[in-house]
Amino acid sequence: MFLGSPKRWWWFSVPWLILTLALLPVFSGTAEGYERVKDLASVGGVRNNQLVGYGLVVGLDGTGDRTTQAPFTVQSLTNMLGRLGVTIPPGVNPQLRNVAAVSIHTDLPPFAKPGQTIDVTVSSIGNASSLRGGSLLMSPLKGADGQTYAMAQGNLVVGGFGSEGRDGSSITVNVPSVGRIPNGATVEREVPSGFGQGDSVTLNLHRFDFTTATRLSEAINEMLGHDTALPLDGSSVRIRAPVDSGQRVAFLSMLENIRVDPGEAPARVIINSRTGTVVIGSNVRVMPAAVSHGSLTVTITESLEVSQPEPFGRGETVVTPRSDVEIAQETSPMFLFGPGVSLDEIVRAVNRVGAAPGDLVAILEALREAGALRAELIVI
Repeated sequence: MFLGSPKRWWWFSVPWLILTLALLPVFSGTAEGYERVKDLASVGGVRNNQLVGYGLVVGLDGTGDRTTQAPFTVQSLTNMLGRLGVTIPPGVNPQLRNVAAVSIHTDLPPFAKPGQTIDVTVSSIGNASSLRGGSLLMSPLKGADGQTYAMAQGNLVVGGFGSEGRDGSSITVNVPSVGRIPNGATVEREVPSGFGQGDSVTLNLHRFDFTTATRLSEAINEMLGHDTALPLDGSSVRIRAPVDSGQRVAFLSMLENIRVDPGEAPARVIINSRTGTVVIGSNVRVMPAAVSHGSLTVTITESLEVSQPEPFGRGETVVTPRSDVEIAQETSPMFLFGPGVSLDEIVRAVNRVGAAPGDLVAILEALREAGALRAELIVI
């Protein structure tokens, strides 16, 4: 059964959906530049949920927490042993070098059902030097609402390792204080989802673009009928959908395989100031401008000269400093940007003068200040 006018939805039957899925490659097109809806957008309400927990890793080879600096490890172990019927005498402060307090986190995928397993990441929160060889004891994983959604336990897989010598020397490879447990958590509670509610679904674009949202709705309306899809804004498109959950799954399977010609990316130049990486988008244009690239190098060398008097003279030996200054300037030709030059022309012009990434950044900034760079300059 479907919500809405019978005249609008009478053709939404299971046989029609099967026929549409069979003919989808014909209607969706395979032209270069077209992308599937599943690569451009996600279904509203279908998302991961973060889980976090606290636990103890045991069985370490003397690389656990130093209890004098991490008292919460002893407190946690004492509480756990008390629940298991083991009482530690008052005043006893056990030195537990084989135990480490850890935090556990993971992402609970959408539609995860009780009994399914997920991977977890375990990180030391004390001063343990390595978690290699340890085992995580049963620990609850909670969501933002404070409810327990999974239980984690298992043996850790640690990619890094560390070693210390008696003389205090040490070596560490990667990060041995973090490990993973494949399939280390069992889902205990299902997250409620609004996937099957209402008479519509919403597709949220991964990157907002008004052109892409418009073309997406037009492609869906062309295949399924007028007013089936309505763009809400530059990142969301609302689509009428079956109410029955089984038919809704088949309906979304059809939608995510539709191919859409997305809008072109905005003209941007991305600069990573730490690594010197420069990425120029395909739509970047430069207006007529002349650029002269060169570098001036000033070298100052300090040296000492010894002035010694003649034999049997009355003078004294004197040491005097001497500075030598050299100036070298590389001569590079001036190059001219014509009107509306493209990306490959910009790269060729800059390569001709041998500009390093730092020089390229300076050239692009100067072009922007001159009003010749038709692009957004972003420094990350």
